[in-house]
Amino acid sequence: MKKDIFIVIPCYNEGIQLQQAILPLLENYTVVLVDDGSKTDVWCLVKDLPITYLRHELNLGQGAALQTGTEYAIRQNAKIIVHFDADGQHQYTDIPHMIAPILNNEVEIVLGSRFLNKEHERQIPTTRRYVLKIAILVNFVFTGMWLTDAHNGFRAMSIKAAKAMEITENRMAHATEILQLIKDSKLKYKEAPTFIKYTEYSKQKGQSSLNAINIFLDLVIKKII
Repeated sequence: MKKDIFIVIPCYNEGIQLQQAILPLLENYTVVLVDDGSKTDVWCLVKDLPITYLRHELNLGQGAALQTGTEYAIRQNAKIIVHFDADGQHQYTDIPHMIAPILNNEVEIVLGSRFLNKEHERQIPTTRRYVLKIAILVNFVFTGMWLTDAHNGFRAMSIKAAKAMEITENRMAHATEILQLIKDSKLKYKEAPTFIKYTEYSKQKGQSSLNAINIFLDLVIKKII
């Protein structure tokens, strides 16, 4: 049992897939679900599960939901906090090798990457793969950090790293903001291979390729002001 390892899951208008994402986590981890102002009855899906359920009355965005869940985990004396998607894309079997470098005091944050394993990379839809390659370059331009993946929401962090970062980008630009916070806080980090399972449901729930333009504009505006 690793109950001092908190899995923070932001969700918005999720269906039955949410239960399937949560159930394998319950045996070993503490699960914190942040309902970001869903219009659907998310509570009805999870009310019988042994999790912490937090809710935003208004839809604020994934960045805001992650910040809410992370702050709660810090207050509960979590040892490690893992950000995990609600749509079934992330694999709970990847968590042990995501948290191992932190438990071994090698680094303070581990970022998931779809591109470290060639077999995993081949599973990425072609258009998404090209968009991600561009996003990697954009991240480098804005943060100076050259990584193999971009906007992979699967990450693990020590309590020290969690306390050093305050996410202010409420929506999807938060992924780039996190990289900037890692750099500014001089946190030790590494990437780890993660398998992203693309289903019709997850592709429908996830970011569209066009949304990458909105993220870029958000980053530019923040730089200017």
